[in-house]
Amino acid sequence: MHIEHVSGSIGEKLPVEVKSLELVYDRHRKRYTSRWMYAILIVVLIFLFLPWTQNIRATGFVTTINQADRPQELNSQIPGKILKWYVKEGDFVQAGDTILQLGEVKDDYLDPNIIPRTQQQIVQNADKARFYEGKANTSQQQIAFLEEQRDLKLNSLENKRVQIDRKIEAKKAELDAAKVDERQAREQLVRAKEMFEKEAISKFEFERRNATLQKAVAAMTEKQNDLANLSQDLIINKLEISNATQEYAEKIAKAQGDIFSSNSQAAEAREKIASLDIKKQNLEQRSGYYYLVAPQAGQVIQAKKAGINEIIKEGEMIVEIVPQQVTYAAELFISPMDLPLVNKGQKVRFMFDGFPAIVFSGWPQASYGTFGGKVVAVESNRSINGKFRILIAEDPEDRKWPPGLKLGAGTVGFALLKDVPVWYELWRNINGFPPEFYKPADGKDAGKAEKK
Repeated sequence: MHIEHVSGSIGEKLPVEVKSLELVYDRHRKRYTSRWMYAILIVVLIFLFLPWTQNIRATGFVTTINQADRPQELNSQIPGKILKWYVKEGDFVQAGDTILQLGEVKDDYLDPNIIPRTQQQIVQNADKARFYEGKANTSQQQIAFLEEQRDLKLNSLENKRVQIDRKIEAKKAELDAAKVDERQAREQLVRAKEMFEKEAISKFEFERRNATLQKAVAAMTEKQNDLANLSQDLIINKLEISNATQEYAEKIAKAQGDIFSSNSQAAEAREKIASLDIKKQNLEQRSGYYYLVAPQAGQVIQAKKAGINEIIKEGEMIVEIVPQQVTYAAELFISPMDLPLVNKGQKVRFMFDGFPAIVFSGWPQASYGTFGGKVVAVESNRSINGKFRILIAEDPEDRKWPPGLKLGAGTVGFALLKDVPVWYELWRNINGFPPEFYKPADGKDAGKAEKK
């Protein structure tokens, strides 16, 4: 149907079809759509140039700064059987409180008097060592006495040898004199024989001179025999000196052998004493392991043994103790790509499981319910999950961490980095680039922490 152009206001009397067209298209109302589009565009542009704090997000758990403050296993240092429990799971104990009592299960330690018996063995071996030491001293004195006797004996034989030498010299002189007498008597006899043949002397005189020669020969023979006897005595004296030296050497050697044997047996006794003393100390130390005590104040959890007379192996865990007074920290696990961006002293924001928070990761100042911390350690080796572990301590200049924290609770951390425009952060995330690498001088420019 053809509709003619109609001018005038809506209130004027017009055909029904024209009025409907005006109402539908509202052609005479002012339009603000373009203005809204420009305003939104300007707001988006302004938003893109707002500062955005780059951060590294990581999850982890609540732990402690000091290893001694973490849950500790209470292990049995000896095998045994449980005789009595003094606590139950969930109880709080103080350092030195008795946890349980153990009894022996090995045959070597079942004797209740094993320590006194060991002490008795130590005393007996000490007496044995003193006996052999005294025997060695006696043998040493015997050696000194034998050496003195040997010296006296050898001096006596030496003096006898000197006397024999002097006698030999004297006999040699006497023998020389006897030889001279014999030679003279023989010469006189020859001359006497010549004179007797010429009848110059009587037969008596000739026989006298013959008798004189026989006496001289006899005297010379006697002196030779005496000299031979003295030479034999000298040989005997040398043999006596040699025999005496050998005899006393054997006696001294035997005494020295006794000394060595006594010293060896005394050393064995002292070694046995040392071994028994170590055994006694071990037994005394072992007796202290029958009662397991708490190493520090805390709560007893995770009892691995329940009943009486249950057997416990050496080194086996019995219970775990969670310390009461600890300095909490957070451990986060950072990917290898983000590890160069984390530095010691860098600020970190936290959300703890169970504590509500409103988080704007790029605007930490606008976040609510988060807590601050500082990086105190960055491990140099990967953990079993393929990431690197960092340790975060409470920031003393920031909001205190909640007192209701428990070890092992989950946490989410944001390591605050450099401030960049929002558009750059969007562009970086679209392209998959890592955050900007920088190293703050002392952590002060790593982002402002919220203080609420």
